[in-house]
Amino acid sequence: MDLLSEYTHKSRQIKDRLNLFKRFYTEDAVWAYSNGSLVLVPSKANANERLFEEMCFCILAANGTAVSSMKAVEASRHILMEGSVAEIQAALRSSGVRFHNRAEYIVYNRENLKKDYGFDIKGLVESYPDRFGLRNYLALYIKGFGYKEASHFLRNIGISGLAILDKHILRSMHELGIIPDVPKSLARRRYLETEQAYLDMSRSLKIDPDELDLLLWSIKNGQILK
Repeated sequence: MDLLSEYTHKSRQIKDRLNLFKRFYTEDAVWAYSNGSLVLVPSKANANERLFEEMCFCILAANGTAVSSMKAVEASRHILMEGSVAEIQAALRSSGVRFHNRAEYIVYNRENLKKDYGFDIKGLVESYPDRFGLRNYLALYIKGFGYKEASHFLRNIGISGLAILDKHILRSMHELGIIPDVPKSLARRRYLETEQAYLDMSRSLKIDPDELDLLLWSIKNGQILK
């Protein structure tokens, strides 16, 4: 795997995608699946509604694909804020999502965020001075999140420097000799140890960790998505 050659070829696309994540956090826009790609489109939703939608995307993306999860979000977008478990389940089913119990997670998190934070998700995000503390809290607080999903969410709203240790990244790390095997699951301690190995690899390659994630993903899947 010639990472540096691949990076030279794809670095502009990767940087552009990471810039879109930052734009998503600051602009009135949501993601949409269009012409085989994920793009930002204007939205009248407020910041907290958009952040909740991204949270739902990351819950749905666990054990799924970015494309199928985006299609599921688009199918349920009109009811994410007020819909019942049954209504959201039906929308997810219509989009082809296998894990219909994720509708329960969505409603549970929505109501908890209303009760505990007045649904001020942006305020919650900005109340933490460091990304590691914020990730730790989200991994514990958000149903359907672990460290991987919390890292995914934070990267997708423009917060950098965290490893999203999904199966594709872990397989790449194993193939590159960075880790001895591909773990079936990652408890907190092993996640943090493996993340450190990933960050060390990033420094060794002189490739930003967020850029390296999208690079490895694109090598495995042929696309630069989210």
